[in-house]
Amino acid sequence: MKVKGESGVLIGELSRRTGVNTHQLRYYESQGLLKPGRGGNGYREYADGDVMTVIQIRRLLGAGLSTEEIAYLQPCVTGTGPDLEPCPELMDVLRTRLNGLDEHIDLLVRTRRVLSDYIEATERQVARN
Repeated sequence: MKVKGESGVLIGELSRRTGVNTHQLRYYESQGLLKPGRGGNGYREYADGDVMTVIQIRRLLGAGLSTEEIAYLQPCVTGTGPDLEPCPELMDVLRTRLNGLDEHIDLLVRTRRVLSDYIEATERQVARN
């Protein structure tokens, strides 16, 4: 447990404050997204600002960005919402991700159309028999 007067919060408290499992927080750390300090006992100690960082990470993951992309963009992130500073690399990464999503959506629409054609053709065969 954290001793009163120590700086930072332990991983369990950060998990409670953010609703993110401790193993996910450790993963974010391994990806360079969180950089906790270490207490004298060797435990991870997170700053109060890390609550905001975790919220930002979760929102960017929800936008379909990878942890690698998030690490690259992290210096541009300012608030809890889609608040981003206009860093030079920002728009390229976001547009590339959006273009990839558009291509994936187009592929899914084409795939759905082909599958639907198969179903309709099979149903016509069943109706004839």
